[in-house]
Amino acid sequence: MGRAFEFRKARKMKRWSAMSKAFTRIGKDIVMAVKEGGPNPESNARLRAVIQNAKSVNMPKENVERAIKKASDKNQADYKEILYEGYAPHGIAILVETATDNNNRTVANIRSYFNKYNGSLGTSGSVEFMFDHTCNFRIPNEGIDHEALELDLIDFGVEEVFIDEDGILIYAPFEAFGAIQKELENRHIEILSSGFERIPQVTKKLTQEEVADVEKLLEKIEEDEDVQNVYHTMEESEG
Repeated sequence: MGRAFEFRKARKMKRWSAMSKAFTRIGKDIVMAVKEGGPNPESNARLRAVIQNAKSVNMPKENVERAIKKASDKNQADYKEILYEGYAPHGIAILVETATDNNNRTVANIRSYFNKYNGSLGTSGSVEFMFDHTCNFRIPNEGIDHEALELDLIDFGVEEVFIDEDGILIYAPFEAFGAIQKELENRHIEILSSGFERIPQVTKKLTQEEVADVEKLLEKIEEDEDVQNVYHTMEESEG
């Protein structure tokens, strides 16, 4: 199995944020999708993807509809996606994906977390190159030959296909998202969820004490309401 499989296996056991945070994150994704392509999922591929993700975390349908309606209001502030880069203690690189309606607030908060926990906020491009920006799709593992599917989808950029207990996972470079989404829909293959991840090219093994230092910073960053995702180069155990 490749790096995407190992990354997903380790990360799955770690911190997928509490359900309330997942709902908040998807609510922002809905706003950004509607602002970009309108409120109709039939004609807005990004919104279709977000609605699938909302279903995958059991977000109530009325919450989704409310978020779409709210996003359509011209008074609704837009969210900007901003990437922050820095280092945790012990040389661990960190990428922080945010969606914010107030960049001054967000950068001040993120900087304060790094400072408080002996890290340092870096400049744009300082650690992003250490991660591969990928897209992923989860589809049902029912009546689908995943090896044949992988061969079929190589032309669309797919690099890795594997099975876990929740279905078949498809990984590809970030820029292949639209082509793969369209092909799966053309084949009438249900997309259970989809998204983007940043997979570290190299990870660093730390002692338990060093891991605890890094975890303090990661947990503080993840609590911030503007933060969508956090990625790092620390080797993660499956436990």
